[in-house]
Amino acid sequence: MVQSLWQSQWVEFFDVVAFFRSTLLPILIVALFALALVAVSARIWLPGDMLAPAPIS
Repeated sequence: MVQSLWQSQWVEFFDVVAFFRSTLLPILIVALFALALVAVSARIWLPGDMLAPAPIS
């Protein structure tokens, strides 16, 4: 009885890990890439004087 309870808990845990690896992780990776792409592409709409690096002095 105890062993089957432990086995069912491990199976549920591995189901959660499998769901995370097969569904959530790819979504997070694509979302992070999209956020980086938007952040880099935002420079297109900045005014020309804001595109230059900040002056040192």
